[in-house]
Amino acid sequence: MEHTVTFTTEDHKTAIVTVPTNTMLADAAHSAGIDISQPCGGQGRCGRCAVQVTDGSVRRRSTLRLSPADVEQGYALACQTVVEGDVQIYVPPQEKIERRLTTDRVAAEVTVPADYDYDLVQSIRRIRLQLNPPTMEDQTDDWSRLQTAFRLQANIQNINCSLRLLQSMGETLRAGEWQVTAVIERDIDNPEKPIRLIELYPGNVDEYSPLWGCAVDIGTTTVSLWLVDLVSGQVRTQVAEYNAQIARGEDVISRIIFASKNGGCQEMRERVLGTINGLLDRACKRVKARPEEVMKVSVAGNSTMTHLLLGIPAGSIRLSPFVTAVNHPPLMTAREVGVGIHPDGTVDCLPGVASYVGADITAGVLSSGLEDAENVTLFIDVGTNGEIVLGERDWLVTCACSAGPAFEGAGVANGMRATQGAIEEVWISSETLEPTYRVIGGGKPKGICGSGLIALLAEAFLTGVLDKAGNVNVSAASSRVREGAHGGEYVIAWGAETESGEDIVITRVDVDNLLRAKAAIYAGFTVLASTVGIPLETVDKVLVGGSFGKYINVEKAVQIGLLPDMEWSRFEFLGNTSVKGTYYALLDWRKREQITEIAKRMTYIELSADNSFYEAFTSALFLPHTDLSKFPSVAEALQLNKAASARTT
Repeated sequence: MEHTVTFTTEDHKTAIVTVPTNTMLADAAHSAGIDISQPCGGQGRCGRCAVQVTDGSVRRRSTLRLSPADVEQGYALACQTVVEGDVQIYVPPQEKIERRLTTDRVAAEVTVPADYDYDLVQSIRRIRLQLNPPTMEDQTDDWSRLQTAFRLQANIQNINCSLRLLQSMGETLRAGEWQVTAVIERDIDNPEKPIRLIELYPGNVDEYSPLWGCAVDIGTTTVSLWLVDLVSGQVRTQVAEYNAQIARGEDVISRIIFASKNGGCQEMRERVLGTINGLLDRACKRVKARPEEVMKVSVAGNSTMTHLLLGIPAGSIRLSPFVTAVNHPPLMTAREVGVGIHPDGTVDCLPGVASYVGADITAGVLSSGLEDAENVTLFIDVGTNGEIVLGERDWLVTCACSAGPAFEGAGVANGMRATQGAIEEVWISSETLEPTYRVIGGGKPKGICGSGLIALLAEAFLTGVLDKAGNVNVSAASSRVREGAHGGEYVIAWGAETESGEDIVITRVDVDNLLRAKAAIYAGFTVLASTVGIPLETVDKVLVGGSFGKYINVEKAVQIGLLPDMEWSRFEFLGNTSVKGTYYALLDWRKREQITEIAKRMTYIELSADNSFYEAFTSALFLPHTDLSKFPSVAEALQLNKAASARTT
């Protein structure tokens, strides 16, 4: 039977749709054009897709995260409730991630590699050609005439082009009076393939004018894009935005599950393409260019992100034996993929390694220099899908552990990205439990970013606001510590101090999310080192990647058990290594080949098949760890704080 579902939103927008019996409310909302967030991918785990049934008949498959009072008031989980009759639904205000991203402050740090030579190493080239015009004595067709010019003037013996170019070629040649500028590309994976003609412009284009390309890192939480002038090699602007897929799953497993549902794969593809194309528009406007003038985009991302971008079913990634559909996608055109650059421009998805170690790590290994390291080095990409590599120039082993998005500002009540208004550092007085904090850009705080969360967690533990299990000490003699809606919480900034006028707090739920994230990462690299028989203390250097990794305090990261307890001089924080490696691959076909070789060299270890990972993870779910002997500097700091408190008392 068909039923009418009427949706009403907080701003009194109404949408009506007709659906058959047993249609999921979330699917009905999608059909009606109403967006309902599903951060757990529609598994019914998070409770954040709750809507209110104001009239009509539905059947709730699950009421997880809903209290009996909620159900009595008509609340239902949109992803777990089906339509059984005509129904009216009120959609409460949806959780929104405000765009607070800016990467301009680090743009100046990107330098063109010293060995970059556009004429020698760039796969995209611009070539000027002078053709002999046709005559009654020479009636050679336009395409053959152009091919002859390529052979004689550019030593290109074999070239092909799209139907679109053939359709416009005659007009272009004549508009330029038989002088043209061609944009071509050679296939770096197969040098024997014909050169590809991407675009043909009438007349002579200034050889020093920008030839645009872009490097894109598709993170689970954040998408970053660098717009690059391929002639000079310069990064002209950087932009970033939350990945729109986050509304359908905060981690890769949730997104795979959502994508496996009816229409989910296409929606995930459209969401990430919308994010990329929006960034492309924004970047091009800054340099007064048009997106269709961009001739190539190099893309890195974990394996799930790459599959969802290309619309490739990703279900096999999460199911034993955890196999991808493809680790090394072939070159494609922007028209095929849906990226809004020149339609015949190239989309190069960099090669990954396995189900949970993708091109973001192969690109990161390149940009970090790990593949040439003389001594054993540990590389940790601290992100939603935490990936880890251990090795040196002769061997590389890798694994991945789902850390979640907490350190990137998501999944935390007052979390945000590291931009203006974010609390980036926190200190707590051991005597009064009063905080002192530093805000990026000064002024009133808007929230707290990853580096601030790490510092806060460490300070709260050392001063007794939190115990080793992450419980908030609500009996502490401070108004900063109180019972909140989700248990104990600590107030970092009172509402009178903040931009929103509301208190900025860290809750017990936030602490749990942060503990799980740090435990997954710590367990990942300890199990990886143990598997290959390398004691952590013998590791020469620890390289930390990730968009916020550049700003975290080593001491605080050790104190919460995120990083191993060793000399600070052995740590190096690199920032977003994925987009930087992708930038190198965009510029230089030799670097692109290096990434392919790195992917081939890596040995992947599947942690889900290793029982020791679960044990290590459970042990790391404490501050800093159940075994304090692994963190002697933290044990010493606790003793000093204890002694100071005793003297004060």
